[in-house]
Amino acid sequence: MMNLKYSLSILLLSLAYLTAYTQSPAGIWKTIDDETGEAKSHVEIYEKDGKYHGKIVKLLRVSSDKTCDNCPGAKKDKPLLGMEILWALSPDKDMWTKGKIMDPENGKTYKCKVWFEEGNGDELYVRGYIGISALGRNQTWYRVEE
Repeated sequence: MMNLKYSLSILLLSLAYLTAYTQSPAGIWKTIDDETGEAKSHVEIYEKDGKYHGKIVKLLRVSSDKTCDNCPGAKKDKPLLGMEILWALSPDKDMWTKGKIMDPENGKTYKCKVWFEEGNGDELYVRGYIGISALGRNQTWYRVEE
């Protein structure tokens, strides 16, 4: 009986580890406005060629035909809906790093990394920064059930 309990415990711990290890940022995430605390948009994160990218799939506070007035280059004056704002995140241990994120409000692009807190796959922590990670800000994005 003791061996059965021990074996079941090991099996459950192994499954929990594998679940945490195989978590992915892929999915639809609700973003929150830093200033108002209100839901702002839905961003779909998807895997492409081994890296993760994110595009706006729903706008919650502005018209769906809103354009990116402050975006640089080819994104200037293009619709926000469908725009890629997150790109080139690579898996790195228990997070995804070396990516870029653009803030459509001001058109600035930042280095980016994302991660989950242990055991919580419904909250994605997103850090945008310039230079070193200590010089940046975090946001929490919330998984949207599809």
